[in-house]
Amino acid sequence: MKKILIILSIAYNICCAQNSTGNISNAELFSSKAGTLIEKEFIGIGKIGEAEIQILRITDMIAGESIRSLRIKLEVKDTYSSDSKIAQLDSDEIDGLIKSMNIIKESVFGVNPKNYTEITFRSRSGFEAGCFWNNNNEWSSYLQVERNNRKSIILLERGDYNELLGLLEIAKNKIYRNN
Repeated sequence: MKKILIILSIAYNICCAQNSTGNISNAELFSSKAGTLIEKEFIGIGKIGEAEIQILRITDMIAGESIRSLRIKLEVKDTYSSDSKIAQLDSDEIDGLIKSMNIIKESVFGVNPKNYTEITFRSRSGFEAGCFWNNNNEWSSYLQVERNNRKSIILLERGDYNELLGLLEIAKNKIYRNN
């Protein structure tokens, strides 16, 4: 019986350890290095509804290395409190997000599916962007800043969708130009 409990305990710890690092962007890993002096610079790009789009530049001031990522911050207000929901996309994920959103815009929005349908892009950190066929027989697009957190969902209007694509292009250019 003791052996079974020990094996189950080890298996549980392994699963928890994998889950705790599985939803972390490379930028978050870089900024959490121990024994370093970290500078974080938040560069504003624009807003979509209540969501703020930023570039986060993280610099290890000892090693002189830096990394940039896309940061999406959403202030969620409750009756008695407010909370910040934050997603980070690594620079290598931004192209995938832009391509995915363009595919949705060009190939999905014009199609009327027979059944309920969801289309989803997901980043390493759990950020999600996509669309679904709603009860009104039309596409609804959304962003979800934190995985499994309904309060972090932003429903996008068609105009917001195009504006977000523009902001993502601006952010991508700034990240790759290192400005």
